[in-house]
Amino acid sequence: MKKLIFIKIILTVVGIMLALWLINGRSYIKYKADNIQSGEYVKVTLIEDEDNENINPRYLQYPIVSDLHEKECYYDYSNEKLAWWFKRDGNHGPSGCDDKVNLSDYDAWYLDLNADESDKVLYLTFDCGYENGYTGQILDVLSEENVPACFFVTKTYIRDNIDLTKRMKEEGHQVGNHTITHPSLPTKSYEEIQKEICGCAEYMKEATGYDMDPYLRPPCGEYSERTLAITRDLGYKTVFWSMAYLDYDVDNQPGADYVINHFNKYHHNGAIILMHNVSSSNAEALKTVIENLKAEGYRFASLNELN
Repeated sequence: MKKLIFIKIILTVVGIMLALWLINGRSYIKYKADNIQSGEYVKVTLIEDEDNENINPRYLQYPIVSDLHEKECYYDYSNEKLAWWFKRDGNHGPSGCDDKVNLSDYDAWYLDLNADESDKVLYLTFDCGYENGYTGQILDVLSEENVPACFFVTKTYIRDNIDLTKRMKEEGHQVGNHTITHPSLPTKSYEEIQKEICGCAEYMKEATGYDMDPYLRPPCGEYSERTLAITRDLGYKTVFWSMAYLDYDVDNQPGADYVINHFNKYHHNGAIILMHNVSSSNAEALKTVIENLKAEGYRFASLNELN
């Protein structure tokens, strides 16, 4: 009897310690692709916690830890619909942006504000609403150049492109949340926002076996203080951008030279770059863009390094 009581006490203490660990956000699963630089398809595998210091941050899989409150808690947040904008700096300084909302209050980012000249860093992201035949080519280039990216996907994209979505994870990229149906989130109710975001993540796990990464890009770049607060409390960083151009109209592509020249003119330290996977121009220009930026002394980092 005493032995059973002792075992119960030990299990209780272990359970409490584990719960505190999760609450403090220190829990993560880490994956490593052993031959990532070879360009081969590699199944990522779970590795042990104690190896954390030796892992490239791109191979960390952080959990989505929700701390969502009752909907009444969000009534005091403004739901005025805002549309993300930024102002380019032709002298390679940080882009200006809409500062009506303090993004740091909501774990939202458009730029790595901690980047400095001793470590010139860029973050490459792609929005994926549907497939237009170029994502495989984009992944090939990223593999050849050993560059990580985050692909923000909708449920429809995952459903129609399971192998490509798996490949993103297997090659050490992040797969972020772009919702189920790509709606303007400020127009949605508390319950609908949860369904759009959580439903996409749940489908990702169900369809691919991989967890979604805790990053969300608001559809159409539309947001409000209320949606930022809900997104944060659902366990996501909201990721805007400081570099972008009109690349999503497949019938009006700017051309590879435009893309290359745009990056040459507007690159800046800490930039979060928005590109679309449906763009033929992006697919054609990407290798040259990466090579040029590396020659300027930049490295490409995973969103896992944003803190």
